[in-house]
Amino acid sequence: MRRIKLTVAYDGTNYCGWQIQPNGITIEEVLNQKLSRLTGEEIHVIGASRTDSGVHALGNIAVFDTNSTIPPGRFACAVNQKLPEDIVVIQSEEVPQGWHPRYQDCTKYYEYHILNSPIPNPLCRLTTSHVSFPLDEEKMQAAANYLTGTHDFKSFCNIRTNTDDTIRTIYSLDVIRDGEEIKIRVSGNGFLYNMVRIIAGTLIRVGRGFYQPEQIKEILDAKERTEAGVTAPPQGLTLVGIEYSGHVERGQNILRRNTSPEREKNGKNLF
Repeated sequence: MRRIKLTVAYDGTNYCGWQIQPNGITIEEVLNQKLSRLTGEEIHVIGASRTDSGVHALGNIAVFDTNSTIPPGRFACAVNQKLPEDIVVIQSEEVPQGWHPRYQDCTKYYEYHILNSPIPNPLCRLTTSHVSFPLDEEKMQAAANYLTGTHDFKSFCNIRTNTDDTIRTIYSLDVIRDGEEIKIRVSGNGFLYNMVRIIAGTLIRVGRGFYQPEQIKEILDAKERTEAGVTAPPQGLTLVGIEYSGHVERGQNILRRNTSPEREKNGKNLF
């Protein structure tokens, strides 16, 4: 028995998130079906991040166990021939049998994309959230600075979050404007249910002037979901990549190539 690790990219528009559920098709379900057909075994993948309905990924990680004789590096090419065009396995490799994508020390990288323009762009509707009102990205960055570090993020998670431990560490949180597009780029050791989207919704409220940047500390201290902003729409969010023990998966390499916050700074509305 071998354990195979997959790096998976997908457009989440047509899926009810990663995790199998009764109300619609999911990324996990499709991978299980196609890998089972490929290997002739009953395959059940384990994902690193259970992304929500409509959320995208460039570098989510999954593992599965198999007795197949297919070489580890060939699984990506073989299963891609069976997958729909909005799901792609970027890389496949063998890992130790006990390696688990959710129990390893890692850093997760997300981006939230906002189209800040008076009129929406139909070509961006599946990958950005449209905000027609002017946003002050400098105030958004000032507010974001209060969120970096280790905090209790109870105010920034869905009330249905199934955990008593709401302490997380954000390593970086950058707000970058490029013309009419604003990127909220965040990295951390883990994120609560809806946490990134609630952070994005709260920073948008700051950008519109409803909150002052320094109020973010009060929202954190309140430990009350109703104190933070609304949950931003899912289509603006992408899991860019996951870093394990100094190795960045390919999705994160796409993000890092020729980009930096310093360079980029020079470079239906629900809020």
